[in-house]
Amino acid sequence: MSIGPWQIILILVIVLIIFGAGKLPRVAGDLAKGIKNFKKGMNEDDKSETAEEDKTEVLESASNNDKAESKDKTAQG
Repeated sequence: MSIGPWQIILILVIVLIIFGAGKLPRVAGDLAKGIKNFKKGMNEDDKSETAEEDKTEVLESASNNDKAESKDKTAQG
C-alpha cells in the first residue's frame, strides 16, 4: 500500500490548516534541522562504535604484548 497523490494533497491541506501559511517556512526549517541533527547523531553513533572497537583491539594487542614480554623475561631470567 503506497501513498497516492490524493493522500499527499490531503495531508498538505491539513498541515496548512493546522499551522497556517505564515508558519510553514519556519516549520519546514525546523524539520530540516531535526533531520540534519538525526543524521549527525547516527553518524556519531557509528563513529563511537568504531572507536570503541578500535580501543578494544588496542587494549587486546597491548595485553598480548605484555604477555609476550613477560614470557621473554622469564625465559631469559
